[in-house]
Amino acid sequence: MQVRGALPGWAARVSIGAVRRFSSHGDGRFTRDQFASIGEHVVFEDGVRVWHPENIVIGDNVYVGHDAMLKGYYKNRMVIGDDTWIGQGVFFHSAGGVTIGRRVGVGPHVKILTSFHDEAGRDVPILESPLTFEAVVVEDDCDLGVGALLLPGVRVGRGAQVGAGAVVTRDVPPYAVVAGNPARVLRMRP
Repeated sequence: MQVRGALPGWAARVSIGAVRRFSSHGDGRFTRDQFASIGEHVVFEDGVRVWHPENIVIGDNVYVGHDAMLKGYYKNRMVIGDDTWIGQGVFFHSAGGVTIGRRVGVGPHVKILTSFHDEAGRDVPILESPLTFEAVVVEDDCDLGVGALLLPGVRVGRGAQVGAGAVVTRDVPPYAVVAGNPARVLRMRP
């Protein structure tokens, strides 16, 4: 049966029954024994939510701030290295894989995305277009400023500093200081 009438462009062409039905991903509640691996002295503040902890590895002495969302995926891994501090309200989505090194500071409300919808043309709603998955890597000794956004496929080199609110669309060289949208190298750390 075709849907007709006062619906937006693509919706008028979708057959009933062909529309994807959404389902819950769960509430993000977890227990420590569900993780692929979890180190000693890992602190989860109130409100932290975790999905697919069986695909998440957390090292020793890691702090995860209030209301953080660690969105594991049914495939690929999220790896968080030793001595890493993760601020309040972060969102990590590891569909394409996320690796965060050792001694990394992640400011509040940082977002790490590892998937995006490919272009499939105007006749296909973006939400229905194919997904591409690309890993994000943050090497050891980095600092990600408040509200920074790391997009799929980027690597932040060792010791780099990403400024508050930066949108990282390409690799960041080791020891670079970057800021802006899109993030650009401002200088190299001494």
